Amino acid sequence: MPTDTHASPATPVGCTNFKLRQLTRRVTQHYDQHLAGMGLKITQYSLLTHVDRLGPLAPGELARRMDMGASTLTRNLQPMIAAGWLVMGEGVDARSRLVSITDAGLEMRRQAQRRWKAAQVALNDKLGVATVVALHGLLDQGLAAFHEEDLHEY
Repeated sequence: MPTDTHASPATPVGCTNFKLRQLTRRVTQHYDQHLAGMGLKITQYSLLTHVDRLGPLAPGELARRMDMGASTLTRNLQPMIAAGWLVMGEGVDARSRLVSITDAGLEMRRQAQRRWKAAQVALNDKLGVATVVALHGLLDQGLAAFHEEDLHEY
């Protein structure tokens, strides 16, 4: 009996990780191009935004809220602290630390927000708003599945 080597439309073809990373690289490049004039990368803009919105918080909590590893967060924080956009201050006890945004960081975020918005609008135009909405839904669904898995590990 011959085997059908063509996948059905319901069967994924190729490596999901590879496809996601390809798209992520291209989308990151898109946003970075829009933010380049500010001397900022999209990862840095995202960190400024999270710290601004969440207020002073522990690095571990920031990493958790951004779905980022602690060592990756530390590497990303270092140049932003050196630039004076974020500070690492004392926490509630001698062993804890809190990440806070500075006035310079707030100003950088405010100025960069216009470029971020332009990048978002351009991406919506490039992919189509309906595609972006669908993509957000699929990404949220995938993240929720991993978060649910994380809850069961503890």
